[in-house]
Amino acid sequence: MIAIIDYGVGNLFSLSSSIRAVGGEAVVTGDPEVIRNADKLILPGVGAFGDAAAKLFQSGLDKVIYEETGKGKPLMGICLGMQLLFEESHEYGVHKGLGLIPGKIVGMEGRIPEGLNIPHIGWNGLNFTEKKSPIFKYLKEGDCVYFVHSFYGIDCEESTTATAEYGIPVTASVQKGNIYGCQFHPEKSGKVGLSILKAFCELGE
Repeated sequence: MIAIIDYGVGNLFSLSSSIRAVGGEAVVTGDPEVIRNADKLILPGVGAFGDAAAKLFQSGLDKVIYEETGKGKPLMGICLGMQLLFEESHEYGVHKGLGLIPGKIVGMEGRIPEGLNIPHIGWNGLNFTEKKSPIFKYLKEGDCVYFVHSFYGIDCEESTTATAEYGIPVTASVQKGNIYGCQFHPEKSGKVGLSILKAFCELGE
């Protein structure tokens, strides 16, 4: 069973529907005991980093995340949920993240070529690094996924498993051990996204 962590931020129910569509079992929950009893965890998120981080830390669920991932339980962060895995974000100030992925979150403005829209919204192909993640086992180079974001991860080369081209190579996914992150939305990425969620469900099988 996969626990989709509910801390007041995220596209929770389309995500749970997508997991069920690939044969997985998912529950949306903010209950620490349910999270502890789950086989895998997903940390969703939409909106501003500072607000989301504050809600996560105030809920106390950060402690449960540290406990369970420390035991080796797989965790996938999606969109803002991936950004929360990083050490810090520079989105309208400096905000502390979970620190599960080394690196920081910065804005695209001034970093991507002028003329490209911010936020970055749309479909982009994935370019895999040498460390191709097991969650991409059903994908081929260039398969497209759906992005909606204005901020992205940097200083995370050792953890980066895929990039997407948006004037510059933008961090699309990361992995460090049992910690996974997708800047894009698998639940909005059609068959490609569903195959990623299916592979996540199959981790450890």
